Amino acid sequence: MKFTLGIALSPLEQLTALARTAEECGFASIALPDSLFYSEHVSAAYPYTPDGSRFWNADTPWPDPMVAAGAMGAVTSTIRFYTQVLKLDPRNPLLLARQIGTVAALTGNRFGLGVGLGWSPEESHWCGQPFKDRGARADESIEIIKRILAGGMVSFHGRHFSFEKLQMSPAPAEPVPFYVGGHSEPALRRAARIGDGWSSAMIGFDDLRTTITRLAELRAEYGRDHLPFEVQAVCIDRPGLDGFRQQADIGVTDAIVVPWRRFDATLQEKCDALRRFADRFVGPLASAG
Repeated sequence: MKFTLGIALSPLEQLTALARTAEECGFASIALPDSLFYSEHVSAAYPYTPDGSRFWNADTPWPDPMVAAGAMGAVTSTIRFYTQVLKLDPRNPLLLARQIGTVAALTGNRFGLGVGLGWSPEESHWCGQPFKDRGARADESIEIIKRILAGGMVSFHGRHFSFEKLQMSPAPAEPVPFYVGGHSEPALRRAARIGDGWSSAMIGFDDLRTTITRLAELRAEYGRDHLPFEVQAVCIDRPGLDGFRQQADIGVTDAIVVPWRRFDATLQEKCDALRRFADRFVGPLASAG
């Protein structure tokens, strides 16, 4: 099992030091959260809390994940970065492809794209995109981005996006992996159909096991069960060495963790927590295979 550090809600001035420390401690990746802005009022419930409320406020720091990956990539050499997850719906796929290609090049192909539809109608509307049909637009966006990142001249004519031949250079030297987030049936189907992996939000162990089983069924249905596939999990009720082993046993390949207890912990407290976590879990589980 691999371990990924979740940096959500961390102040921007801590990010490069956390990246260096995580790399030193043997973490495989850093998960980059995404939120475009905090709207005072929202017309939809946040889907990953019991009461639909947001667990952050207007002053919570949310760096642009592409810029954050570039900054942290500049001070590290082996640790990877992936968005967990980036909201596709408010973003133009051509502009996004340009950003992804640049980050992949600047980090030496250490970047993966985790994508989701987005839950906030305001984020879509105020960025100039309709919230309706966001699933269909996401499918087109993913296809566009993959084509552009593959290199060469590309054209596209779909229901939601259309353009004549264009090319963005340089193309990444290696394919950028795509991870699909979301717990709904359409999200799982999208992950099975086009993803290199699936990325969870906060989820209990029993639901996680059920979801992994369903993903396996869907990947077989789409004839993709022979391909490598990552399962990135934020499991909320299986802590400790035995808990991580249980997650690995059901198919989790990458555990996303936040080793400190308080989001307002100092940088030193976070680095110390990273080292303690690595001694207890990263090393033992890596040596166990």
